[in-house]
Amino acid sequence: MKKINKVKIRINGKNFVIKPKMTLKDVITKYKIPEEKVAIELNKKIVNKQNFRRIMLKNLDKIEIVHFIGGG
Repeated sequence: MKKINKVKIRINGKNFVIKPKMTLKDVITKYKIPEEKVAIELNKKIVNKQNFRRIMLKNLDKIEIVHFIGGG
């Protein structure tokens, strides 16, 4: 059986390679994304922030991150 030693994901249109078994929270931390100021979509579905630690990323997952900007 072939062991997977890297996972390819796409964040906001850019390709990244991560370690297997990384969670969405791990990726947010690794790439220093300000969790409290963003909304995250995984494979076209909005993710509740409470689930970031539970979601294990898989090969070819697509993540879109939208930053909130104040103004008036």
